[in-house]
Amino acid sequence: MPPILSVAAATKRYKSGLVALDHVDLEIQRGEIFALLGPNGAGKTTLISLVCGTVSITSGTITVDGHDIATDYRAARAKIGLVPQEVAVDIFATVFGTVSFSRGLFGRAPNPAYIEQLLRDLSLWDKRDSKIIELSGGMKRRVMIAKALSHEPDLLFLDEPTAGVDVNLRRDMWALVRKLREKGTTIILTTHYIEEAEEMADRVGVIDHGRVLLVEEKAALMRKLGKRRLTLALQEPMEAVPAALAAWPLTLEQDGSQLVYTFDAEAEDTGMPSLLRRMGELGIDYRDLDTSRSSLEDIFVTLVERPA
Repeated sequence: MPPILSVAAATKRYKSGLVALDHVDLEIQRGEIFALLGPNGAGKTTLISLVCGTVSITSGTITVDGHDIATDYRAARAKIGLVPQEVAVDIFATVFGTVSFSRGLFGRAPNPAYIEQLLRDLSLWDKRDSKIIELSGGMKRRVMIAKALSHEPDLLFLDEPTAGVDVNLRRDMWALVRKLREKGTTIILTTHYIEEAEEMADRVGVIDHGRVLLVEEKAALMRKLGKRRLTLALQEPMEAVPAALAAWPLTLEQDGSQLVYTFDAEAEDTGMPSLLRRMGELGIDYRDLDTSRSSLEDIFVTLVERPA
């Protein structure tokens, strides 16, 4: 089955000379949840803007469900729902009117039953007759989500959808994402809440300085780049790692009271048993040990801190 979104060598260069995107290639499969991670200014929002047609592409091609975003804009855009970072609505319109109007903008026939269910899913039904200006920040964010879904898009962009919102909205948001995916909607999200991407995404892309550093299935990425960390709480603090332990990449933490060994959990020989044996031979005692696996955030930080 062809991808719902295909980005080929997409580049955005501004007149100032700034290259916001540099030959980005990306394919998004139907029905997946894809998390696009990157620091501020990495190019996440620029990429979304190119796909949605709000920013013109300098070179390259982008197709949505087979429709070229430049030559067949109307058909391509009708496939897309976008929840931007900013809240942009008519503050004097009602909730129901705003969402219904947005559906009409895409040429969809009125469907009050669908709008009602959408507002119920987002806990907005009780506010349907309220004006936007009367709503809290979290409720306004819910309205933006409802607007994006009003025309029943196949591809939904969530650009930092839960930034600065309350815990309840975040919980509702992810419940809705799961429900949408079950119905076949493809979801691309950008987020600073990496633990959410770790929980929700099927695949992860990392972008920095306008370039996609990698695209990988989340589980495979964590197997490939994830490390395990062995932390030994020492009986006696150390001032430095003994030379006799130089064969292992060790660091001292907590003023020398913790000895930390980071290793590849997938390696045939992790080096952990031999390290513990060698410590015993040297008379280095520990009172406790703990192991943990790298999180997606650890992997992300490692990738974006690599030299270009």
